[in-house]
Amino acid sequence: MIGKNMCLKFGLSIIYDHADFLIQNDAKVGVVGVNGCGKTTLFKVIMHSQELDEGKIEYSGLIGYLPQVIEIEDENETVLDYLLKARPIEKLRNDISSLYSKILETDSEKEKNKLLKQIGFMENKLDYYDQYNSENILMEIIENMHISEEILDLKISNLSGGQKSKIAFAALLYSKANILLLDEPTNHLDSNTREYIINYLKNYKGTVLIISHDIEFLNAVVSSIMHIDAATHKIRVYKGNYDNFVKVLTALNEARDNQIAREEHEIERLREFVLQYSNSSGKRKRIAESREKLLAKKEAERTIKPPSLKKVRVNLQVINDGSKVQVQVNNLTFGYTSKNLYKNLSFLVNNKERFLILGENGIGKSTLLKLIMGYLEPKEGTITFGSKTTIAYYAQEQENLDLEKTVFENTKEEYLDSEVYAALGNFLFTENEFNKKVKYLSPGERARVNLAKVILTRANLLLLDEPTNHLDPITQELIAKNFKNYNGTIILVSHNLNFVDAIGIDRILLLPSGKIVNYYKDTVIYYSRINEK
Repeated sequence: MIGKNMCLKFGLSIIYDHADFLIQNDAKVGVVGVNGCGKTTLFKVIMHSQELDEGKIEYSGLIGYLPQVIEIEDENETVLDYLLKARPIEKLRNDISSLYSKILETDSEKEKNKLLKQIGFMENKLDYYDQYNSENILMEIIENMHISEEILDLKISNLSGGQKSKIAFAALLYSKANILLLDEPTNHLDSNTREYIINYLKNYKGTVLIISHDIEFLNAVVSSIMHIDAATHKIRVYKGNYDNFVKVLTALNEARDNQIAREEHEIERLREFVLQYSNSSGKRKRIAESREKLLAKKEAERTIKPPSLKKVRVNLQVINDGSKVQVQVNNLTFGYTSKNLYKNLSFLVNNKERFLILGENGIGKSTLLKLIMGYLEPKEGTITFGSKTTIAYYAQEQENLDLEKTVFENTKEEYLDSEVYAALGNFLFTENEFNKKVKYLSPGERARVNLAKVILTRANLLLLDEPTNHLDPITQELIAKNFKNYNGTIILVSHNLNFVDAIGIDRILLLPSGKIVNYYKDTVIYYSRINEK
């Protein structure tokens, strides 16, 4: 895959500025850079859903794409039907049958030969998709990704966000694409499935491009790193894994800074000489004129340090201190079907507590937050709030954003324009991006809009559902520090061990048992390992 002279702007924002790259066939490449630098946009360019202003990307092969936000067109079909369609074997067979019928209906030899040629092409495709062994291949993927038989018969609409991601990933692996584009593929993977995916991708006969903030995953899979530089808008590919990339980039930046220091010292020395002897005469004047020309040349050719990138700024405040008991759940029973996710679940969350919800994918962690928010009605039981409790909610799938509205419109609500501008600016949105429709934002940018909405509420109870999924490591660390110092209550669903540990969790609710335990890091590690066993 080759990128040539790539240029792209969104309004006044430069994404790529005459950027080039080269990726060898069958390479396993990590795509890195800060949020908004153009990682997801690169995938869209490769898939021809985003046009460049200039330049092009050249490649050959079938593309398979796993987006951060899973959108499945027909959520009424079963999981198994959805997976089987990842290889269009049934459609090809039906098309071949239809073509044979047309052959019987025509007397034209020319038309028959044309139809037979089409049939031959389709039969080659069936051979490519290994039609007679394909179901065994799919069953092996299903087993290794720990997708239960119960899930296979469910409609996709009944799955959790994490389950949908896993199903979409399984379909992608089964599709037999030559080039895989994976955008944050580990967001919803348990440890067993993660290990299988690592081994699968390492041995995959094709090119793999991975956007991920999961450094451990990148180190295990990739053999090179593509860095999209948000400061220079250039792209460079480094050999080695992520850790090696960091070492090389650090060394290059240090060498550049040393070079700049040497150049500045030389320029200052020349400038002082010229000032001292510019009004002299004779030989000294000629030397001064010569040094002045050299000074001009040095200044024109000096190495310029790229501008420092801005970091997210968070100002977490509360309207009031909240109630002694912020929320109380009594004998809660809920399920989407006759089978309940939990029965007679009871707990309370105290003021200023950090309360973590743990459980396997599909057990109802996100559902519990939606019940607390009142988006769902329990079958039985009650949820009550303290008289001073005010709530803000961060949705994992960002469904609370209106894709057709602008960034500003999604955050305006009852706030002053100046408050909204300040909040969006703190989350790195520039003035020309305020009127950009949310549907054109990357998942990382959408996450920042959602966080800005949460901050603006100044609520004293935050419900956070996987808030770090789409954020780069630097932003994750900054957000964690601010949530740790937040003078309110947090109920958190998260699989991000570093983030969870940094916030300072007090207690853990284990689902589906409803047992509450004190926070221990080992508990989070244990549950991540047994998840979906």
